Amino acid sequence: MSTITSQQLLERLNWRYATKLFDPSRKISDADWNTLEDALILSPSSGGLQPWKFIVVTDPAVRAKLLPASYGQAQITNASHLVVFASKNNLSEADVDAFISHIGSVRGATVEALAPFRGMLVGGIVKAQDEPARNAWARNQTYIALGNLLTSAALLGIDACPMEGFDRAQYDEILGLKAMGYASAVIATFGYRSPADLYASARKVRFPKEQLIIRM
Repeated sequence: MSTITSQQLLERLNWRYATKLFDPSRKISDADWNTLEDALILSPSSGGLQPWKFIVVTDPAVRAKLLPASYGQAQITNASHLVVFASKNNLSEADVDAFISHIGSVRGATVEALAPFRGMLVGGIVKAQDEPARNAWARNQTYIALGNLLTSAALLGIDACPMEGFDRAQYDEILGLKAMGYASAVIATFGYRSPADLYASARKVRFPKEQLIIRM
């Protein structure tokens, strides 16, 4: 298996930034976008439960509806792709059972053999928390997927902007998420930076490693 070098990885991460101005004339190719979707599906989650849906919005009409709910931020309509990371509402034992069944079909394991794992998931996530806590847990999981997608995009030379500045209730209504049993958690836009985006050449502002990393 081929790997990238340490230098290449850091170069890509230093290249990426939260893109403010996208070039609306440049679109991500189908091949590259399919790769990013595959990378997104490979995102890790607690217990492997994947308590999320990823809504990929490319329809200009839908994006126009979402613009006011995004406080008019131009990335919503100018980027090539918009992804809404939605988390599962009120994760239940039935959701765990569906996951256990899927494990069995993929790995050829019996439900009986998976019973201890099921018990751990139900006891530690479903029964150990009330509904608000389960919803918060699921919402936090989406940020793992977000981080994975941002890094994957950077490795492909695709710009991105993670965004929390949007009205979640309006997004849920426009996209019909509540009826699906999900709620919008965070969004991100993807495409290619505009030459006019001054932030592209701005120096990164990070505290030094010595200030942020504690070694024990």
